[in-house]
Amino acid sequence: MSTSFNTLNLASDLLVTLDSLGFSQMTAIQQQALPAILEGKDVIGQGKTGSGKTVTFSLGILNNLNVERFRIQTLVLCPTRELADQVAKEIRTLARGRHNVKVLTLCGGMPMGPQIGSLEHGAHIIVGTPGRILDHMSKGRIQFSDINTFVLDEADRMLDMGFEDAIDTLVSELPINRQTLLFSATYPKHIEVLAEKVTSEAQMIKTQTHDEKTTIKQFFYEVDGTEAKDDALETLLLHYKPESSVVFCNTKKEVQDVSDELDRLGFNVAELHGDMEQRERERALITFANKSTSILVATDVAARGLDVDNLDAVFNFELSRDPEVHVHRIGRTGRAGAEGLAFSFFTARESYRVARIEEYMDIECLPSQLPQKLIERPFYPKMATIQILGGKKQKVRAGDILGALTKQANIAASKIGKINILAMVSYVAVEHDVVKAALKQLQTGKMKGRQFKARILK
Repeated sequence: MSTSFNTLNLASDLLVTLDSLGFSQMTAIQQQALPAILEGKDVIGQGKTGSGKTVTFSLGILNNLNVERFRIQTLVLCPTRELADQVAKEIRTLARGRHNVKVLTLCGGMPMGPQIGSLEHGAHIIVGTPGRILDHMSKGRIQFSDINTFVLDEADRMLDMGFEDAIDTLVSELPINRQTLLFSATYPKHIEVLAEKVTSEAQMIKTQTHDEKTTIKQFFYEVDGTEAKDDALETLLLHYKPESSVVFCNTKKEVQDVSDELDRLGFNVAELHGDMEQRERERALITFANKSTSILVATDVAARGLDVDNLDAVFNFELSRDPEVHVHRIGRTGRAGAEGLAFSFFTARESYRVARIEEYMDIECLPSQLPQKLIERPFYPKMATIQILGGKKQKVRAGDILGALTKQANIAASKIGKINILAMVSYVAVEHDVVKAALKQLQTGKMKGRQFKARILK
């Protein structure tokens, strides 16, 4: 079977855009799911992060969209604002060959006023979190009568986060004659129940979830309690010195305890859990993604939608109760054929969890010996992040920041990392040896004919 997008019954503008983006061959989930989606069938897709599912349902949405009919035709639900932003960005990218496609993001943790204003102006596609969408719907700001495509992305995490009632209420307001696409990294019983409620004669697509064993080296360490886990984590971090690593914990309290301990030891660390304010989550995700934070300690739910390239290592401070979640965790390293490292800690009482992983992944998980602890200072990231109090609302663009640093401050472009432009604030990563010069330029120079306040994030 051909894996070329050209073999699909896709609109010509979408094929041109895919070609311009360098997307010539389909991933496994795209190859299996897209023919059914383009025929208008309901689809249940199971695939890990990085499998290409966002492009899969985005192409289905856009192929089914009537741009001339300025009504809400698609609703996409996501568990977190970060994932909703990623999905909306992907849809806009794929739609760039088609004029006037309006995609609106509606998420909690953001001011309600601008969202109300945007809804009054209308949209073709709504992407958002269940709670905020329900809030707008209950006040009559969203009309669902013209929706022909409904997407549930990361459905398992939405249920884990307690959105089941909100989803049920939203679904009850949707037209019966619609296409429903449900995507989930895992497929436990409660997702099966949800799928039966929201889909009709759906086609089940399941891509391989544990092919990572060819590129990911797994190490299992039997330890005696939390203090021993702390010591093992410090030992491995000092030994391997991963530039970017995620430490997975099962609870918010564990995240806070592990983060506090790593901070006490002198490591550069940020935490991520469901009870954080949106501004704190945003900052943690941006500084980790731009390599100015080395270690992110997170719960599974909070880390869903994490958009980080080249993750060097994953640590399971506590093994997940579900072996499928374990596979999803470690699948964040070893991407694109690169070798990844996954370290897992367990106590004698948790040996049964190791056995489940062995059975599920069809591997042997023999306990490893910890390397000798190095007596040295913790490593530090080479990048620092500067926050600029100006964003999209002030018409600040990435090119403005880059130009100010390279042309006006004579900083080499190779020393400048990721630039993130948000509504009211922007972030730029720069190497530590030029951070003072970069900060001085951004504080005293001008962009868009005006000065902006800026500071180094600690």
